[in-house]
Amino acid sequence: MSIHPTALIDPDARIGNDVAVGAYSIVGPGCRIGDGTRLGAHVVLERDVHLGNECFVAPGAVLGGDPQDLKFGGEVAPVVVGDRTAIRECVTLNRGTSAHGRTEIGSDCLIMAYAHVAHDCIIGNRVIIANAVQMGGHVEINDWAIVGGLTAIHQFARIGAHAMVGGASAVRKDVPPFVKASGHPMQVIGLNTVGLRRRGFDNVTLQSIRHAHRLLFQSTLNVSQAIARIREEVEPTDAVMHLVQFIESSKRGIAI
Repeated sequence: MSIHPTALIDPDARIGNDVAVGAYSIVGPGCRIGDGTRLGAHVVLERDVHLGNECFVAPGAVLGGDPQDLKFGGEVAPVVVGDRTAIRECVTLNRGTSAHGRTEIGSDCLIMAYAHVAHDCIIGNRVIIANAVQMGGHVEINDWAIVGGLTAIHQFARIGAHAMVGGASAVRKDVPPFVKASGHPMQVIGLNTVGLRRRGFDNVTLQSIRHAHRLLFQSTLNVSQAIARIREEVEPTDAVMHLVQFIESSKRGIAI
């Protein structure tokens, strides 16, 4: 363990093995730091931050601040981060509220400088959040998604698995899985084919996703009609059924 003599560690915090804490960093009450995790200089873990193993938090990041939400009543609702996630300079992660009970970030994620993750957000595994992405509360970003820099995400919006959102976009509606989307207003501009191939999607699965994509985004059908046709015509691979379920569970509508 390597803790700089200027760092302040609350007696209630739990520190794992081989942890490094940089100069002038603060680890507040209720915090847990997993084995092998490193905090840079001037990092603040305000309270109730649970970091997994082998994470990295860069200088100036502030984790575990109070939710910026008027319904917050002081309840314990921690920030929970998985293993091997990197949180870069000046990122802010707020704690949750009683609505969800926590703010969640998965394993193997990269959250770049100046991004803000608001209360009750749920971010999956292997997600990349580029510089200065700003999230409202209750946002969900599923596994393997990539969000370009300077993008603003409306509260309660969702970004599906393996989706790629272009920089400086405005996400007001749900972004379906597997697509590339960009703009202000947001538009779907194609499939994230390169990303899907890199992640091992086979040809049968890709073909079924393409068929579903054509019905949803390249036909004259409305969304309900397209979903009905997908159920009738498209090979029901796990990926296609995941796409259908994502759209059917949307409360904000989907980006088209």
